[in-house]
Amino acid sequence: MIQRMIRVKICGINDPAAFDTVVEAGADWVGFVFFPPSPRAVTPAAAAALSARHPGGPLRVGLFVDPEADQIAAALDGLHLDILQLYGRIPDINGLRARFAKPIWRAVGIDRTADLPADNRGADVLLLEAKPPADATRPGGNAARFDWSLLRGWSAPAPWVLAGGLTPDNVADAIRETGATAVDVSSGVESQRGVKDPARIRAFIANARRG
Repeated sequence: MIQRMIRVKICGINDPAAFDTVVEAGADWVGFVFFPPSPRAVTPAAAAALSARHPGGPLRVGLFVDPEADQIAAALDGLHLDILQLYGRIPDINGLRARFAKPIWRAVGIDRTADLPADNRGADVLLLEAKPPADATRPGGNAARFDWSLLRGWSAPAPWVLAGGLTPDNVADAIRETGATAVDVSSGVESQRGVKDPARIRAFIANARRG
């Protein structure tokens, strides 16, 4: 049997211990959240200070909500990001890619089969997670998982990442059930809201790769 290489993103990193753990445990991507209402939010300056702790390591991903080009440009002034992960209203995704010359991930909320994208929606990578409830104050999976069985028979129009409701305990099952080759976690590796747990980060990465 051919072993698939599972790639892992740990998102919402906002403190040195978590950042160091993500690097040491061998994650493929580390995510910084630039959305102040989130308990995981960081400023570009704080993200730059964290990133400087290890010049190499995971690719850096910046998460933006309803992004304006000038907001992204301001974040990139003094901070290196490899990838832009975008939520909400994106007025000109091709224009953003052309201006910043970076791959763009686009988040897609899934609640039913009809939500599964039939095209790449202008993105290089699609991030699939639960559609947020109507009263949610933040985008994203909000620690909930969608029905993974919806992915059966879906023909992906672009590379994709599975997110939303993943934990060290269920990530291996999620990979087996969905066929995902990349996974993204944030709250699932926290000891309390907005605080990453190094032990859970290490377990998530190990279990994803073992799955």
